[in-house]
Amino acid sequence: MATTKRQVKALSASEEAFVREVGRVLLELPRAVDADMIEGAGLPLSEYSPLMFLSETPGRAMRMSELAAVCSLSLSGMTRVVIRLEKHGWVERVKCAEDGRGWNAVLTDAGLERLEQAWPTHLASVRRHLVDHFRDHDLAALTAALRRVASGQGDRA
Repeated sequence: MATTKRQVKALSASEEAFVREVGRVLLELPRAVDADMIEGAGLPLSEYSPLMFLSETPGRAMRMSELAAVCSLSLSGMTRVVIRLEKHGWVERVKCAEDGRGWNAVLTDAGLERLEQAWPTHLASVRRHLVDHFRDHDLAALTAALRRVASGQGDRA
């Protein structure tokens, strides 16, 4: 496939600063929230996130590959996390009834209880490290812009 070169417009100083700060946020925000979660709830963000996503699904179950995707992990990485959660009794792995080939992660009652215990720490952390910095901004517009970026719609010129 032939690639056509298009004219690329240089970033302005404010655009460059914005891009660099977004990069810093993408690195530092998860670290800060993770540190708060470990200190305040004894639960790392890598374990909190799957519990949260499972709690929001019908039957509190997701296919392992889907859970990995929403948590931005590889399937093998998610498998390691789910094994740790299983050892605590917070998640069970169950064969998929639909096709029998895959596995579902299922949130247990104990897992839901653990999530509910950790939730206030997570809420306080994301408020302090993120939400409170945008009090005077249009969150709906920011959310819509971030959704476009995440979905790849910003790729279209």
